[in-house]
Amino acid sequence: MKLAITGKGGVGKTTITGLLAHRFREDGYRVLAVDADPDANLASALGIPAEHSAAILPISQQTDLIRSRTGAVPGRSGQMFKLNPEVKDIPGKYLYDHGGLQLLVLGAVQKGGGGCACPENVFLRSLLSEIFLNRDEVILVDMEAGIEHLGRSVTKAVDRMLVVVEPGSRSVATAGAILKLGRELGVESFGIIGNKVRNVEQRDWMISQFPEELYLGTVSYSEIVCEADLRQEALFDKLDSDLRQEIQAIYVKLSEGRVVQE
Repeated sequence: MKLAITGKGGVGKTTITGLLAHRFREDGYRVLAVDADPDANLASALGIPAEHSAAILPISQQTDLIRSRTGAVPGRSGQMFKLNPEVKDIPGKYLYDHGGLQLLVLGAVQKGGGGCACPENVFLRSLLSEIFLNRDEVILVDMEAGIEHLGRSVTKAVDRMLVVVEPGSRSVATAGAILKLGRELGVESFGIIGNKVRNVEQRDWMISQFPEELYLGTVSYSEIVCEADLRQEALFDKLDSDLRQEIQAIYVKLSEGRVVQE
């Protein structure tokens, strides 16, 4: 199963990615969690100690690696470089294993200013394509906000695109835009996850904003989440029974393949 987790900035994509990664691992799946958000925090959400995560250098900052594979110096304009660099061996060399959960930190997939055709961008796109197309673990990719940076080859390989939404009109509007663009790029299956929901009224409002068959479930706002983030602890290990039930409900729907076309 290959999942891309996206949504408006700040809605909790990384938290949801970390929780699902642990839940899949709990059932015995081999799991590869990929941090493709420029603000790379997935290591913390997985519970990797700060002193270890600080030592993980994102692929986007591996300038010697990018230069050797593309034939061009990252950050320098006006160069010729390979558009299809060799990347097949990269995940195996740069994975960080945390109790059976594997993490690969890509860093920024897109440069500011709109998708530059620079060597580092091409390299990261190729690597993301390799992960989606040719890896056979459960893949969970914590994307940057939106999906404009994805190419058609990648989106067609995504089994499900999960859009995390918090109570609020701007977050819902962003989710709608992501669904529309995802369909245009060839994504066939979607799921909506409500996050940071404080009460029944907010939950019901969230559900009413999307087709019923797309709504996977709700994760309530909780101080447990804030405390785990503050201490850089694995949230999954701190869940109370209510939060665990919410994650379980989402996991069951994913496992049953109940995310459908819009």
